[in-house]
Amino acid sequence: MNRQNIYDDNVFFESYKKLRSGVNANEIVEIPALFEMLPPLSGLRILDLGCGYGEHCVKYIGMGADKVVGIDISEKMLQVAINENSSPQIIYKKLDMEDLSELNPSFDLVVSSLALHYIEDFKMVAEQVYRLLNNGGKFIFSQEHPFSTSFTYGNRWTKDENGKKLYANISNYSIDGKRESRWFKDGVIKYHRTFSSIINTLIESGFCIEQMSEPIPSELVMNQYHDYLDNIHKPDFLLIRAMKLKK
Repeated sequence: MNRQNIYDDNVFFESYKKLRSGVNANEIVEIPALFEMLPPLSGLRILDLGCGYGEHCVKYIGMGADKVVGIDISEKMLQVAINENSSPQIIYKKLDMEDLSELNPSFDLVVSSLALHYIEDFKMVAEQVYRLLNNGGKFIFSQEHPFSTSFTYGNRWTKDENGKKLYANISNYSIDGKRESRWFKDGVIKYHRTFSSIINTLIESGFCIEQMSEPIPSELVMNQYHDYLDNIHKPDFLLIRAMKLKK
């Protein structure tokens, strides 16, 4: 199957780099929430799904991890990772997250930051992660919030006469599947799944759900950066920590 590889598109990649270089929701909200969910990393073998620039991989080694394997489908992302975030304890591989068959089991932790909403077959990924984890291993991931991935048409927000956002508009939430949207350019494909679809898929794959989070910026941050006040109505991210149970 020909997977979308939007991050190797020059326009998208350069726009994404510009976004990440400034104040952004990843740095303010998602990354701190993800790292709060991590267990102690000393001596762990970690797999990073959709590792991007490899920044997290280096941080994991700095936090005591023994080995990190970072995979990504984007050659542009991996080139940055190799050039800027290399280590003898890190291996970077160009792999599709929906085909992890060449990886061997024995990971203690699998982490993914904002990548799984690009995946069509979440069940396959969950089952592969289960296979790769040691018993008691953790699967920790963030994704776009289902209230965001569900949206398909119309105005995302209802606003007052002054343009102030009053509440978020939700459409087609109950229908799982492909969504096509504009983010830097037209034709960006993501996949929506309801909360129940996500949780039940993890449970059916053999995981125990340990923690969920829908983080929003602090009041101080929202007062400083008013664009983030809309998080009161609709969080941007969903994070889940699950543990592998022995079948």
